[in-house]
Amino acid sequence: MAKKKTTKKATTKAEVAETITIAEPTFEAVQPKVSMEDFTMIEKYQQGKNQTIAIRPYVTDNENMGLENYNMSLYDNVYHEEQLTCLDVNGVRRYITGLNEFAPEIKQLPRAEREAKVRQIRTAVAELEKMLATNVIKVDDPEFWNKVKLLRPNNDEFWSKISLRCGNEPLFLDPGKDPYDLIKLFAIKAGGFSICAKDLASAKKKGPGCKFYLDEVKETAGTRTELVKLRNKAVAALQNLYDTNPTKLFYVAKVVDLNSSEYNHSTPNDVVYENMDLFIDGEGSESNFVRAAKTFIDASRENMEDLKLKAILKDANYYGIVVSKSDGKIYTDSHALIGRTMEDALEFLKSPLNDEVLAYVMKKVEQYWNI
Repeated sequence: MAKKKTTKKATTKAEVAETITIAEPTFEAVQPKVSMEDFTMIEKYQQGKNQTIAIRPYVTDNENMGLENYNMSLYDNVYHEEQLTCLDVNGVRRYITGLNEFAPEIKQLPRAEREAKVRQIRTAVAELEKMLATNVIKVDDPEFWNKVKLLRPNNDEFWSKISLRCGNEPLFLDPGKDPYDLIKLFAIKAGGFSICAKDLASAKKKGPGCKFYLDEVKETAGTRTELVKLRNKAVAALQNLYDTNPTKLFYVAKVVDLNSSEYNHSTPNDVVYENMDLFIDGEGSESNFVRAAKTFIDASRENMEDLKLKAILKDANYYGIVVSKSDGKIYTDSHALIGRTMEDALEFLKSPLNDEVLAYVMKKVEQYWNI
């Protein structure tokens, strides 16, 4: 049973992307450590901070002692302060930092997304280690986590001192200059503080119990225009496939959608179109809108033969027609070796020398597609 350990208090002002090898760290006692007495946690003043990222009070029309009439969440000079959330599972403590690549929510991500997230985490941790502990680590170092001194996931002495203090005035975060702001930004987005939602939409879902939310001005007008152009380009490609080549649209959906097995030859084109429209908007298996739109555009530009082979291999893997075995190689269920990676397997099936194996795999996959 997971127990969430948080502390809250009200105080006044007077109270002052290549693939990364992921291996569980050993966190041995002999690894280098930084004494917490060796550094002081000094956070920058609000004055002079970049104001594009802020924690703001979440104000609703719900009755809140009349404060809602003044667009306030708390009384003046009153603050909410909360320690970083710590989960205790069977005696093992885990802080919700957003900077732990071994956290369950990271491990459960699809492979490509997980690898991108791991690189993002390691890049941030490496920068923080350099700034806070004068410890230089390479992101792709196989011993990365065993060389981390300060931001180790099990460094209770460090993480227990991370807290968030918010009031009616916006709390600006400048992660580019203040390392503690960067730590808080990752933690908020990971759900490390119950008083602060990761964005306004999440605050609305939480309801009246949510006091604050993270407000990020992510794009300039020019950037927003580029995003609109990207979506329009993806939708245009979708419409063109729907109108002129629904068979290719079927293969595109098979390739880009993680839930590719839901499509077969009897799936109506309108259903495929609707699902791909949602996918482009980041409402499908890929939640990042930019990646989703680019993924769809790239797939739509591939030739039909490559798309079909990718779709066949993907579903063959799903249905167990091709499998990865303990020796690290990929075989068909008839024991034919086709490569070490899915990329190898794809090249193997493309070769005219292996038409017999391709025909075998294709026939078995088509049986599922024709159901």
